[in-house]
Amino acid sequence: MLFPVRLASLPKFFAITLISAFFLSYSNNLSSLLSGLKSLSKRFTQTQVPRNMSSTPDFKQVLDSLPETPNKIPVFFFAHGSPMLAFPRTDRPNDLGSFQSYQGSTGPLHKFLSAFGPVLLRKYQPKGIVVFSAHWETTEERLVTDYGAENPLLMDYYGFPESFYQLKFKSRGDTALAQRVVDLYKETGLKARLTNKLENRGEDGRGFSGPGLDHGVFVPFRIMFGEEFTDIPIVQVSIDSSMDPEKNWQAGRAVANLREEGILVLSGGLTAHNLRDRSSFSPETAKPIHKEFDAAIHKAIQIESAEERKKALQALPKHPGFRASHPREDHFVPLYVAAGAGEGGEVKTLCDLYGIPTFVFGL
Repeated sequence: MLFPVRLASLPKFFAITLISAFFLSYSNNLSSLLSGLKSLSKRFTQTQVPRNMSSTPDFKQVLDSLPETPNKIPVFFFAHGSPMLAFPRTDRPNDLGSFQSYQGSTGPLHKFLSAFGPVLLRKYQPKGIVVFSAHWETTEERLVTDYGAENPLLMDYYGFPESFYQLKFKSRGDTALAQRVVDLYKETGLKARLTNKLENRGEDGRGFSGPGLDHGVFVPFRIMFGEEFTDIPIVQVSIDSSMDPEKNWQAGRAVANLREEGILVLSGGLTAHNLRDRSSFSPETAKPIHKEFDAAIHKAIQIESAEERKKALQALPKHPGFRASHPREDHFVPLYVAAGAGEGGEVKTLCDLYGIPTFVFGL
């Protein structure tokens, strides 16, 4: 459990305390009693704040602690958020409650991503970025974008205000990098091929099918790197639609050599993503089963033995709370891609917030 004493028991706790105080008042000065209760209340409140549901932590301190290793860049699983990261509360649907404040433009995820991107560029000076997203999956073979001078955007979300379809993120691709990714897959016996602007890859919320970087890439990237980011190329790779942990681990492992070639590998998803139960998205509304699963993820990440950590991570879809947080595995398996690409090194938690963590592999 995340709480030493469950929050549900808080009123009972204080009731018992107050009853005891009533009897103690016969033999103690009232002012001293009230002072003691105030102190007790303060201590109780401080000890009940769970591991990853407190106020926004000091992201700068933990990000600055990353080693500068441009010759072997670590791999990152990061929370990619939603389109609501990009807009103030007034522009969003008004029925999303605490989700807005937690994962919106003023919440801790936005603050983290704003600090995260510049640190990646400064510490690793990447020559390019290869990114995987929960929102692009293919069967049997990996598709790799070869979009040339400007990456199009696939706004693969529906029913939002018009302003949500006017987002900008200018970036470029690179044929040589895309082909290098394809070659690495083929060298390990996995199927892969290039895809270009002429090939549609999904439905766009603006009413057509098209190519492009999906919102699991351009929404967080415009926060991390700015609305115009053309200094280094970005290539996206699809995840394995089988949702099999080992197959997606292999999809990451196949591109591990890129780390020593100056390429930053990122894999985006979420550790809580249940659109049928919006309470799963925020620690304020999450049920105990959601929080138990969240705790299990962090417990697995902290295992020192690489072999045992892998077993624990791949067993997470069997956890009793998995389906409550993930009716489908698509937002969770990018974690396996990152773990595979960063296999063989240490693992560290950079953002320790419920449902929206960032982990670094291969330190």
